[in-house]
Amino acid sequence: MTREVVVGAAQLGPIGRAESREEVVERLLTLLRSAAERGCDLVVFPELALTTFFPRWLLDEGDESGLAGDTTELDSYYEREMPNPATQPLFDEARRLQIGFHLGYAELTPDGHRYNTAILVGPDGDVVGSYRKVHIPGHERHEPWRQFQHLERRYFEESPDGFGVHEAFGGVFGMAICNDRRWPETYRVMGLLGVEMILIGYNTPLNYAPDPSQNPLQAFHNHLVMQAGAYQNGTWVVGVAKGGVEEGVESLAQTAIIAPSGQIVAQATTIGDELVTATCDLDMCDRYKKTLFDFDRYRRPEMYTLLTSTTGPQALVEADPDAAEHA
Repeated sequence: MTREVVVGAAQLGPIGRAESREEVVERLLTLLRSAAERGCDLVVFPELALTTFFPRWLLDEGDESGLAGDTTELDSYYEREMPNPATQPLFDEARRLQIGFHLGYAELTPDGHRYNTAILVGPDGDVVGSYRKVHIPGHERHEPWRQFQHLERRYFEESPDGFGVHEAFGGVFGMAICNDRRWPETYRVMGLLGVEMILIGYNTPLNYAPDPSQNPLQAFHNHLVMQAGAYQNGTWVVGVAKGGVEEGVESLAQTAIIAPSGQIVAQATTIGDELVTATCDLDMCDRYKKTLFDFDRYRRPEMYTLLTSTTGPQALVEADPDAAEHA
Protein backbone atom coordinates (compact mmCIF):
# COMPACT_ATOMS: atom_id res chain seq x y z
CA MET A 1 0.00 0.00 0.00
CA THR A 2 1.48 3.32 -1.02
CA ARG A 3 1.53 6.37 1.23
CA GLU A 4 -0.03 9.04 -0.93
CA VAL A 5 -0.51 12.67 0.13
CA VAL A 6 -2.50 14.97 -2.12
CA VAL A 7 -0.83 18.36 -1.81
CA GLY A 8 -2.22 21.74 -2.79
CA ALA A 9 0.42 24.42 -3.39
CA ALA A 10 -1.55 27.63 -2.74
CA GLN A 11 0.26 30.45 -4.50
CA LEU A 12 -0.78 33.99 -3.62
CA GLY A 13 -0.76 37.08 -5.73
CA PRO A 14 0.19 40.49 -4.29
CA ILE A 15 -0.99 41.61 -0.85
CA GLY A 16 -1.37 45.37 -0.55
CA ARG A 17 0.05 47.42 2.29
CA ALA A 18 -3.45 48.43 3.37
CA GLU A 19 -4.99 44.96 3.02
CA SER A 20 -6.28 43.66 6.36
CA ARG A 21 -5.61 40.26 7.91
CA GLU A 22 -9.29 39.46 7.54
CA GLU A 23 -9.20 40.18 3.80
CA VAL A 24 -6.12 38.00 3.34
CA VAL A 25 -7.59 35.16 5.40
CA GLU A 26 -10.66 35.20 3.11
CA ARG A 27 -8.31 34.59 0.18
CA LEU A 28 -6.65 31.74 2.05
CA LEU A 29 -10.03 30.25 2.86
CA THR A 30 -11.01 30.32 -0.82
CA LEU A 31 -7.86 28.39 -1.71
CA LEU A 32 -8.36 25.99 1.22
CA ARG A 33 -11.91 25.18 0.11
CA SER A 34 -10.78 24.66 -3.48
CA ALA A 35 -8.13 22.29 -2.21
CA ALA A 36 -10.71 20.32 -0.24
CA GLU A 37 -12.86 20.03 -3.37
CA ARG A 38 -9.87 18.56 -5.20
CA GLY A 39 -9.27 16.01 -2.45
CA CYS A 40 -6.15 17.58 -0.94
CA ASP A 41 -4.82 16.39 2.39
CA LEU A 42 -2.50 19.38 2.84
CA VAL A 43 -2.40 22.99 1.59
CA VAL A 44 0.88 24.92 1.53
CA PHE A 45 0.74 28.73 1.75
CA PRO A 46 3.74 31.05 1.12
CA GLU A 47 6.18 32.91 3.33
CA LEU A 48 4.68 35.94 5.15
CA ALA A 49 1.31 34.92 3.76
CA LEU A 50 -0.77 37.23 5.98
CA THR A 51 0.77 40.59 5.04
CA THR A 52 2.54 42.53 2.36
CA PHE A 53 6.31 41.94 2.23
CA PHE A 54 7.09 44.76 4.67
CA PRO A 55 10.92 44.44 4.71
CA ARG A 56 10.92 46.45 1.47
CA TRP A 57 10.47 49.62 3.58
CA LEU A 58 12.38 51.31 6.40
CA LEU A 59 9.62 51.39 9.00
CA ASP A 60 11.32 51.90 12.35
CA GLU A 61 13.14 55.10 11.37
CA GLY A 62 16.33 54.00 13.08
CA ASP A 63 19.24 56.41 13.41
CA GLU A 64 22.73 55.87 12.03
CA SER A 65 23.70 53.71 15.01
CA GLY A 66 20.94 51.28 14.09
CA LEU A 67 18.78 52.10 17.13
CA ALA A 68 15.08 51.71 16.39
CA GLY A 69 12.64 54.56 16.41
CA ASP A 70 8.85 54.35 16.11
CA THR A 71 7.83 50.76 15.39
CA THR A 72 4.05 51.22 15.25
CA GLU A 73 3.57 50.14 11.63
CA LEU A 74 6.37 47.58 11.82
CA ASP A 75 4.83 45.89 14.86
CA SER A 76 1.46 45.72 13.11
CA TYR A 77 2.82 43.13 10.68
CA TYR A 78 3.72 40.56 13.37
CA GLU A 79 1.56 37.87 14.94
CA ARG A 80 1.79 37.62 18.73
CA GLU A 81 -0.06 34.33 18.91
CA MET A 82 -1.19 31.67 16.48
CA PRO A 83 -4.03 31.19 16.00
CA ASN A 84 -5.34 34.66 16.79
CA PRO A 85 -8.76 36.23 16.18
CA ALA A 86 -7.95 37.07 12.55
CA THR A 87 -6.58 33.62 11.66
CA GLN A 88 -8.90 31.47 13.78
CA PRO A 89 -11.38 31.05 10.87
CA LEU A 90 -8.63 29.35 8.85
CA PHE A 91 -7.99 26.86 11.65
CA ASP A 92 -11.72 26.27 12.15
CA GLU A 93 -12.36 25.69 8.45
CA ALA A 94 -9.38 23.34 8.15
CA ARG A 95 -10.74 21.32 11.06
CA ARG A 96 -14.20 21.24 9.50
CA LEU A 97 -12.81 20.13 6.13
CA GLN A 98 -10.29 17.75 7.74
CA ILE A 99 -7.43 19.25 5.76
CA GLY A 100 -4.01 20.36 7.02
CA PHE A 101 -2.07 23.47 6.07
CA HIS A 102 1.33 25.16 6.20
CA LEU A 103 1.40 28.92 6.86
CA GLY A 104 4.22 31.47 6.87
CA TYR A 105 4.01 34.66 8.95
CA ALA A 106 6.01 37.20 10.97
CA GLU A 107 6.21 36.22 14.65
CA LEU A 108 6.72 38.51 17.66
CA THR A 109 7.30 36.44 20.80
CA PRO A 110 6.14 37.49 24.28
CA ASP A 111 9.75 38.29 25.21
CA GLY A 112 10.27 40.52 22.18
CA HIS A 113 12.00 38.26 19.63
CA ARG A 114 11.10 38.64 15.97
CA TYR A 115 11.19 35.66 13.62
CA ASN A 116 10.17 34.77 10.08
CA THR A 117 8.11 31.72 10.98
CA ALA A 118 6.10 28.88 9.46
CA ILE A 119 3.79 26.36 11.09
CA LEU A 120 2.42 23.00 10.01
CA VAL A 121 -1.17 22.34 11.06
CA GLY A 122 -2.80 18.91 10.99
CA PRO A 123 -6.28 18.05 9.71
CA ASP A 124 -7.56 18.31 13.29
CA GLY A 125 -6.64 22.01 13.35
CA ASP A 126 -3.80 21.51 15.84
CA VAL A 127 -0.25 22.75 15.24
CA VAL A 128 2.06 19.83 14.42
CA GLY A 129 5.26 21.86 14.46
CA SER A 130 6.85 25.23 13.76
CA TYR A 131 9.99 26.50 12.05
CA ARG A 132 11.89 29.79 12.15
CA LYS A 133 13.97 30.93 9.18
CA VAL A 134 17.67 30.13 9.47
CA HIS A 135 19.24 31.92 6.47
CA ILE A 136 18.20 35.58 6.70
CA PRO A 137 19.03 37.52 3.49
CA GLY A 138 19.15 41.22 2.77
CA HIS A 139 20.70 43.98 4.86
CA GLU A 140 20.44 45.59 8.30
CA ARG A 141 20.50 49.32 7.54
CA HIS A 142 18.72 51.61 5.15
CA GLU A 143 20.47 51.72 1.77
CA PRO A 144 19.06 54.71 -0.13
CA TRP A 145 20.65 53.67 -3.44
CA ARG A 146 18.26 50.72 -3.73
CA GLN A 147 15.02 50.88 -5.70
CA PHE A 148 13.41 49.24 -2.66
CA GLN A 149 14.77 47.89 0.60
CA HIS A 150 15.32 44.28 1.71
CA LEU A 151 15.56 44.77 5.47
CA GLU A 152 14.94 41.21 6.61
CA ARG A 153 18.16 41.27 8.62
CA ARG A 154 16.87 44.32 10.46
CA TYR A 155 13.39 42.98 11.18
CA PHE A 156 14.06 39.29 11.85
CA GLU A 157 16.45 37.26 13.99
CA GLU A 158 18.07 34.07 12.79
CA SER A 159 16.49 30.91 14.13
CA PRO A 160 17.96 29.56 17.39
CA ASP A 161 16.41 26.17 16.66
CA GLY A 162 17.76 25.04 13.28
CA PHE A 163 16.05 22.45 11.10
CA GLY A 164 13.86 19.61 12.29
CA VAL A 165 11.27 17.16 10.98
CA HIS A 166 7.79 16.14 12.08
CA GLU A 167 5.77 12.97 11.67
CA ALA A 168 2.54 13.97 9.97
CA PHE A 169 0.24 12.96 7.11
CA GLY A 170 1.70 9.45 7.21
CA GLY A 171 5.25 10.62 6.54
CA VAL A 172 8.19 12.74 7.67
CA PHE A 173 7.81 16.46 6.95
CA GLY A 174 10.17 19.40 7.22
CA MET A 175 9.93 23.14 6.63
CA ALA A 176 12.15 25.89 5.22
CA ILE A 177 11.55 29.50 4.20
CA CYS A 178 12.61 31.38 1.06
CA ASN A 179 16.39 31.97 1.18
CA ASP A 180 16.84 28.67 3.04
CA ARG A 181 16.07 26.92 -0.26
CA ARG A 182 19.30 28.20 -1.80
CA TRP A 183 21.56 26.45 0.74
CA PRO A 184 22.38 22.73 0.39
CA GLU A 185 22.65 22.35 4.16
CA THR A 186 18.92 23.02 4.45
CA TYR A 187 18.01 19.88 2.55
CA ARG A 188 20.88 17.74 3.83
CA VAL A 189 20.17 18.31 7.53
CA MET A 190 16.56 17.28 7.03
CA GLY A 191 17.63 14.54 4.62
CA LEU A 192 19.76 13.02 7.36
CA LEU A 193 16.66 13.09 9.57
CA GLY A 194 14.73 11.06 7.00
CA VAL A 195 12.58 13.83 5.56
CA GLU A 196 10.11 12.83 2.85
CA MET A 197 8.57 16.20 2.05
CA ILE A 198 9.94 19.73 2.57
CA LEU A 199 7.51 22.66 2.51
CA ILE A 200 8.98 25.99 1.42
CA GLY A 201 7.24 29.35 1.13
CA TYR A 202 8.97 32.27 -0.58
CA ASN A 203 8.74 35.94 -1.60
CA THR A 204 11.42 36.59 -4.23
CA PRO A 205 11.73 39.96 -6.00
CA LEU A 206 12.87 39.77 -9.62
CA ASN A 207 15.20 42.73 -9.06
CA TYR A 208 18.34 41.69 -7.15
CA ALA A 209 20.03 45.01 -6.39
CA PRO A 210 23.54 43.75 -5.42
CA ASP A 211 23.98 42.04 -8.82
CA PRO A 212 21.34 42.81 -11.49
CA SER A 213 22.98 40.32 -13.86
CA GLN A 214 21.21 37.62 -11.82
CA ASN A 215 17.76 39.11 -12.49
CA PRO A 216 16.98 37.10 -15.65
CA LEU A 217 18.12 33.93 -13.87
CA GLN A 218 15.74 34.19 -10.90
CA ALA A 219 13.28 31.60 -12.19
CA PHE A 220 16.07 29.24 -13.25
CA HIS A 221 17.86 29.47 -9.90
CA ASN A 222 14.59 29.07 -8.00
CA HIS A 223 13.82 25.72 -9.56
CA LEU A 224 17.48 24.66 -9.76
CA VAL A 225 18.05 24.69 -6.01
CA MET A 226 14.77 23.01 -5.11
CA GLN A 227 15.12 20.31 -7.75
CA ALA A 228 18.70 19.58 -6.68
CA GLY A 229 17.70 19.48 -3.01
CA ALA A 230 14.87 17.08 -3.77
CA TYR A 231 16.98 14.73 -5.89
CA GLN A 232 20.10 14.69 -3.70
CA ASN A 233 18.07 13.90 -0.59
CA GLY A 234 15.33 11.70 -2.01
CA THR A 235 12.51 13.96 -0.88
CA TRP A 236 9.48 15.77 -2.22
CA VAL A 237 9.80 19.56 -2.20
CA VAL A 238 6.84 21.93 -2.38
CA GLY A 239 7.88 25.51 -3.17
CA VAL A 240 5.09 28.09 -2.93
CA ALA A 241 5.37 31.75 -3.96
CA LYS A 242 3.73 35.05 -3.29
CA GLY A 243 4.19 36.54 -6.75
CA GLY A 244 3.05 39.36 -8.99
CA VAL A 245 3.58 43.11 -8.65
CA GLU A 246 3.18 44.01 -4.98
CA GLU A 247 3.42 47.69 -4.03
CA GLY A 248 5.42 48.35 -7.18
CA VAL A 249 7.82 45.44 -6.74
CA GLU A 250 7.67 42.55 -9.21
CA SER A 251 8.11 39.15 -7.56
CA LEU A 252 8.70 35.66 -8.87
CA ALA A 253 5.79 33.22 -8.93
CA GLN A 254 6.52 29.77 -10.45
CA THR A 255 5.18 27.74 -7.52
CA ALA A 256 6.18 24.10 -8.04
CA ILE A 257 5.76 20.60 -6.62
CA ILE A 258 8.95 18.59 -7.13
CA ALA A 259 9.39 14.82 -6.88
CA PRO A 260 12.33 12.97 -5.27
CA SER A 261 13.58 12.41 -8.83
CA GLY A 262 14.10 16.17 -9.11
CA GLN A 263 11.32 16.44 -11.69
CA ILE A 264 8.69 19.17 -11.49
CA VAL A 265 5.34 17.38 -11.44
CA ALA A 266 3.12 20.47 -11.14
CA GLN A 267 3.73 24.20 -11.59
CA ALA A 268 1.74 27.42 -11.42
CA THR A 269 1.03 29.16 -14.71
CA THR A 270 -0.09 32.55 -13.35
CA ILE A 271 1.36 35.20 -11.02
CA GLY A 272 -1.76 35.47 -8.87
CA ASP A 273 -3.79 33.37 -6.44
CA GLU A 274 -3.60 29.85 -7.87
CA LEU A 275 -3.91 26.33 -6.52
CA VAL A 276 -1.56 23.71 -7.95
CA THR A 277 -2.12 20.09 -6.89
CA ALA A 278 -0.32 16.78 -7.13
CA THR A 279 -0.65 13.32 -5.66
CA CYS A 280 2.65 12.64 -3.93
CA ASP A 281 3.71 9.06 -3.23
CA LEU A 282 5.96 9.26 -0.17
CA ASP A 283 7.24 5.74 -0.86
CA MET A 284 8.88 7.14 -3.99
CA CYS A 285 11.51 8.63 -1.66
CA ASP A 286 12.95 5.16 -1.04
CA ARG A 287 13.83 4.77 -4.71
CA TYR A 288 16.59 7.30 -4.02
CA LYS A 289 17.19 6.99 -0.28
CA LYS A 290 17.84 3.25 -0.59
CA THR A 291 19.79 3.27 -3.85
CA LEU A 292 21.92 6.11 -5.25
CA PHE A 293 21.61 8.26 -2.12
CA ASP A 294 21.85 5.56 0.54
CA PHE A 295 23.52 7.82 3.11
CA ASP A 296 24.59 5.05 5.51
CA ARG A 297 26.25 3.11 2.72
CA TYR A 298 27.78 5.78 0.51
CA ARG A 299 28.35 8.97 2.49
CA ARG A 300 31.84 9.66 3.88
CA PRO A 301 31.27 12.16 6.71
CA GLU A 302 34.76 11.55 8.10
CA MET A 303 36.18 12.95 4.89
CA TYR A 304 34.03 16.08 5.07
CA THR A 305 35.31 16.83 8.56
CA LEU A 306 38.89 16.42 7.38
CA LEU A 307 38.40 18.55 4.31
CA THR A 308 36.96 21.44 6.30
CA SER A 309 39.93 21.47 8.67
CA THR A 310 42.20 22.87 5.98
CA THR A 311 41.93 24.32 2.50
CA GLY A 312 43.42 24.02 -0.97
CA PRO A 313 45.37 21.14 -2.50
CA GLN A 314 46.87 20.24 0.88
CA ALA A 315 43.43 19.17 2.02
CA LEU A 316 43.27 16.69 -0.83
CA VAL A 317 46.70 15.30 0.02
CA GLU A 318 45.79 14.79 3.68
CA ALA A 319 42.50 13.15 2.75
CA ASP A 320 44.02 10.97 0.02
CA PRO A 321 47.82 10.87 -0.50
CA ASP A 322 47.27 9.51 -4.03
CA ALA A 323 45.48 12.76 -4.90
CA ALA A 324 48.70 14.76 -4.75
CA GLU A 325 49.53 14.14 -8.39
CA HIS A 326 46.11 15.47 -9.39
CA ALA A 327 46.10 18.50 -7.08
